[in-house]
Amino acid sequence: MTTTQEWKFTAKDIAAKPDLFLSGHRACAGCGPAGVLRLIMKATRGPTIVTEATGCMEVVSSIYPYTSWALPWLHTAFETAAANAAGIDAALKAMRRKGKAKQHIDIIALAGDGGTYDIGLQALSGAVERGHDFLFVLYDNEGYMNTGIQRSGGTPIGAATTTTPAGKVIPGKIEKKKPITEIMLAHEMEYVATATPYYWKDMLTKVRKGLEVEGPAFLHVFAPCPRGWRSEPAKTMEYAKLAVESCVFPVWEAINGKRQLSIPSKLIALAPQKKKPVKDYLAGQGRFRHLFTPQNKHVLDEIQRLTDERWQRLLQKCESSV
Repeated sequence: MTTTQEWKFTAKDIAAKPDLFLSGHRACAGCGPAGVLRLIMKATRGPTIVTEATGCMEVVSSIYPYTSWALPWLHTAFETAAANAAGIDAALKAMRRKGKAKQHIDIIALAGDGGTYDIGLQALSGAVERGHDFLFVLYDNEGYMNTGIQRSGGTPIGAATTTTPAGKVIPGKIEKKKPITEIMLAHEMEYVATATPYYWKDMLTKVRKGLEVEGPAFLHVFAPCPRGWRSEPAKTMEYAKLAVESCVFPVWEAINGKRQLSIPSKLIALAPQKKKPVKDYLAGQGRFRHLFTPQNKHVLDEIQRLTDERWQRLLQKCESSV
């Protein structure tokens, strides 16, 4: 894998590079995933093929006869982004063996949390187990937003969705968020990482690292959704920042299983007083509004406890990898 020092991303570089995910799409105002995709495509290093599962970003970017993609792009079924990437990889390898393709082509598979945590997990696990060469990017807006804001395996505990409505008996979703990065690490992949668009240099660096792996790589990107979260569109990046500062979504990477915190989370580890309470992150999100009532204070306390426990476990795992 190329070291970080061998290439850097600056605001000037990003501005100068042509967009491969174009404006004019039909995403909502303040859409986190749309910003994520535009930035991710700035980190490509050469010829690239993108395959994308059904979901918010597929729908808003490819309503016939228009497209927001300025490179080879394929829409695939909700559950088959990784399977499609595996097929593309196999086809390119066959073409190279026959002398019909000499240039290396990167493959990026894109899917939301529904197409990764749930519907697409089997195909993703299979493609990784077989060792196909592709980068899988999960843009995580924590729900099936495209089909009506239903809960997914990526929806956090306590969140109100159309299938986990908050009421007098049940205070939103009662299940915990599925530990998708732990599941992918268990596959013994060379590169697994998390990122948020607020720390865009960190995210682009991790995209490039994933592309340079000879084999499968996995990047989990936190992508706030104003529509599904019932939050202010102008605060999308603020929530992408608060998620890290509250340790709801720490940023880190694992190279050959060895974990290390990325700078934003590392600074919190070094100065614990900078860690913000989870309520600062939850406040302003309509999906958590019911938690700020006396009868649901215990749920708010539970979310804080779970967040603190996960953060401490991550710190221990990073220390044990040194």
